[in-house]
Amino acid sequence: MKYYIIAGEASGDLHGSNLMKALYEEDPNADIRFWGGDLMQNVGGTLVKHYRELAFMGFIEVIFNLKTILNNIKICKNDISKFNPDVIIYIDYPGFNMRIAKWAKQSGYKNHYYISPQIWAWKENRITAIKHDIDKMYVILPFEKDFYEVKHQFPVEFVGHPLIDAIHNQSGIDTNTFRTENQLSEKPIIAILPGSRKQEISKMLSVMLSVVTDFPDYQFVIAGAPSQEFSFYEPFIASENIKFISNKTYSLLRNSTAALVTSGTATLETALFKVPEVVCYKGSWASYQIAKRIITLKYISLVNLIMDKEVVTELIQDDCSTKRIREELTKILEPNYRKTLLENYDLLEEKLGGIGASKKTAQLIVDAIK
Repeated sequence: MKYYIIAGEASGDLHGSNLMKALYEEDPNADIRFWGGDLMQNVGGTLVKHYRELAFMGFIEVIFNLKTILNNIKICKNDISKFNPDVIIYIDYPGFNMRIAKWAKQSGYKNHYYISPQIWAWKENRITAIKHDIDKMYVILPFEKDFYEVKHQFPVEFVGHPLIDAIHNQSGIDTNTFRTENQLSEKPIIAILPGSRKQEISKMLSVMLSVVTDFPDYQFVIAGAPSQEFSFYEPFIASENIKFISNKTYSLLRNSTAALVTSGTATLETALFKVPEVVCYKGSWASYQIAKRIITLKYISLVNLIMDKEVVTELIQDDCSTKRIREELTKILEPNYRKTLLENYDLLEEKLGGIGASKKTAQLIVDAIK
């Protein structure tokens, strides 16, 4: 059977790659064409466009790049028409994917959505389009099932969180080997996860690294995104206590003592690796002003949203300063504070269910279209 998958971000590439592996197990003759990244490309199939060409964040930034976005939508529709898949699988990335889904439904294609748009955070009115255009929805957060089925009378499948699969499947190396391979010192590691898009990296790295001199007994290691070149990060590496590792975020987290993390999927990944973290976020002034008037959630990190309480500290916009980062990083390095935080991480993992999200989703998709 023929599968068309659309993932527009680094996290979508990760989950898309694991879903593709599971699809090939369920359907060895699967013909897969996709929008994604290097991880999906390494599994097989045919890459149409890389997500680095699609990633625009913030309201204002999207407006400035509207011509490119509209052209990508046109390319996608034409490519789907030529491929004529048995099913289109959308992975998050709703601004783009919901536009394609509307057209695809009208064109007679089957629409399956893996990893729901976060309409519980904002744009809840998208539920009307989802009900009309999406044939099957697979959700990965426990509270999403009630949100869809109880609040909006739309049946969905809770498949568990694919990050547990991704982390479980990753083979680790011992700390000494990791340090040697990446030319790191013996100092404990504080991981810096500034995001994957140039806009957010530029906003976040300077303030995250502004506390380096306050923690001379630690080395700060930047997790480089696979979509960005080292030359982009190089100007930020202004101290011998700052190191850089590209495309090895999971290995870095496995060997870290603490982390400073830009809001997003990385906050949950860090928690599942049992690394105490401080969540940091700064957007452009205009985008932030718009967002805070639209988004009504109590928290911005997935860790706190899933637990429905403040487990990790969130430093947002003006609160994301050198002074506050220094204070909160000091806290998570203290033994008693860390103990409580790690206990909450264990409860978080229980809520997310066990391994098998990718396999379960692939089985449901294949069964549905047979």
